[in-house]
Amino acid sequence: MIAGKRILLVISGGIAAYKSLDLIRRLRERGASVRCVLSKGGAEFVTALSVSALSEDKVYGDLFSLTDESEMGHIRLSREADVVVVAPLSADLLAKMAAGRADDLASAVLLATDKTVLVAPAMNHRMWLHPATQQNMSIVEKRGVVRIGPNVGAMACNEEGPGRMAEVSEILGAIENYFATGAPLSGRRALVTSGPTFEPIDPVRFIGNRSSGKQGHAVAQALARMGAATTLVSGPTGLADPAGVSVVHVETAQQMLDACKAALPVDVAVCAAAVADWRPKSAEPRKIKKNGAPPAIELLANPDILAALSAAGNLRPHLVVGFAAETEADREAIIAAAQKKRKAKGCDWIVANDVAAGTGTFGGDENIVHLVDETGAMSWPRLAKSEVAARLAERISAFFGTRS
Repeated sequence: MIAGKRILLVISGGIAAYKSLDLIRRLRERGASVRCVLSKGGAEFVTALSVSALSEDKVYGDLFSLTDESEMGHIRLSREADVVVVAPLSADLLAKMAAGRADDLASAVLLATDKTVLVAPAMNHRMWLHPATQQNMSIVEKRGVVRIGPNVGAMACNEEGPGRMAEVSEILGAIENYFATGAPLSGRRALVTSGPTFEPIDPVRFIGNRSSGKQGHAVAQALARMGAATTLVSGPTGLADPAGVSVVHVETAQQMLDACKAALPVDVAVCAAAVADWRPKSAEPRKIKKNGAPPAIELLANPDILAALSAAGNLRPHLVVGFAAETEADREAIIAAAQKKRKAKGCDWIVANDVAAGTGTFGGDENIVHLVDETGAMSWPRLAKSEVAARLAERISAFFGTRS
């Protein structure tokens, strides 16, 4: 349920910080990636080395670090996550959250984030029951912060009462429940196609293209991270299967179409695969020998998967998104070609990506795209394909958020 999800864990001061190490381990066991912010107080109880070893990532702690702020500033740190978890949440950090302060990295991250924040308070029971703490908790909960615990029990100070941090299993359950019910696309089903198709000429030769599948795989991952139950139908690529995504591996366009039909019904379909337009009428059972003139290969049109999904009748997804690789000379020509394709295919949106020579986008790690719908076009700057995927997933989430 949380495989592939990106968790930002803020560890503040308190003896309960030792539980955060087990929380990291449990999250990693379930396939989540964990990036940690260790406050100055938290570092008094657990070491950055322990946190880093368990999370298998760098640990962040200094708001004014020259390297951290240039490589991974607190704004990016707070937003390149699917959910933010604070465990333990100290009375001091809670007070900063309520007041909107940002005088250290932990509080700055929490002020800058646009993601849901889950907190597990941990403090002496008299601190927890103090009117100031109760008021602060009420303030942040009204802003959308989700509280986990605290529990009643024995504490390190040899006192007993409410204030004991929730157990790791409870925090894990809250995180899993969030992705099951609270994520933006929770309850939605998504279908994504990715990669090229290989149309066999003989057992060793095929008609294909240079698609790497990086963009389609990134879209599938982004939709899954937002809570959608996602099926990825992938042509041959050298990429690992995205975590938390159901993957169907195919080779030919017909196989891809069959797999897409089998995945219906879905709420949204994103056709990012570069499907070969043609296939040999027949594939030779044995390797064609090179004897004189090259053989004539009769070609047939492949099925149009985007058009087929757009015309699927009662099984048509609520939103059908196509990708169009264009090599036109300028932005206006690319958008015009995409609008023409959108109407011809009957889909709702087209993501036109500029793959002209010199852009380096086809097979690369970045993309230059224009999102085209019936109202016009939105051009994005050159972005990492993961960021293109994240933006597209956010637009898809907004689409369903406006539907009755």
